[in-house]
Amino acid sequence: MGTLRYFATTSLDGYVADPSGGFDWAAPDEEMHGFVNDLLRPTGTWLLGRRMYETLLYWETSDTSEQTAAVERDFAGIWRGCDKIVYSSTLSATSSRRTTIERHFDPGQVRQLVASADSDLTVGGPTLAAEALRAGLVDVLELLVVPWVIGSGLSWLPPDVRLPLALIDERRFGGGAVYLRYRPRGSG
Repeated sequence: MGTLRYFATTSLDGYVADPSGGFDWAAPDEEMHGFVNDLLRPTGTWLLGRRMYETLLYWETSDTSEQTAAVERDFAGIWRGCDKIVYSSTLSATSSRRTTIERHFDPGQVRQLVASADSDLTVGGPTLAAEALRAGLVDVLELLVVPWVIGSGLSWLPPDVRLPLALIDERRFGGGAVYLRYRPRGSG
């Protein structure tokens, strides 16, 4: 049985993107990037909304030559080695290997996918994660908080979900970022 994880990088005030959709303020340094690589390495399948898929699609064709930083080559390999399920009602084709499109998010289907998985599944993007959270499917919430306040934008959590959490891990980074890992209380 797999674990469904929701991982996000946010500003201190809880946003994954600013009002214009930008997230350059969240760019990881080498220490953080290496940590995220190790964190996501157990992922066998990504569940992604269209916008998050299009953002991460960069890694499908990114440069993996020796001139590219080792942490970036490593992440590209992690991305390329995973299955990807993109939930989109508008996407007609994918631009990456090991990728399928689902027209809508079906909690029962995702529950079965997690139950039959040999590795972790990672839900990417706050809109899709909101559906998984509302359905009670998320086993672990992982947050990388970077030292920025951006004031508004796209929140990492939906406003209509109430969920008691237990802190199960944390880490501080030299650049001021903090990693937090939570499990919904009452689970595992």
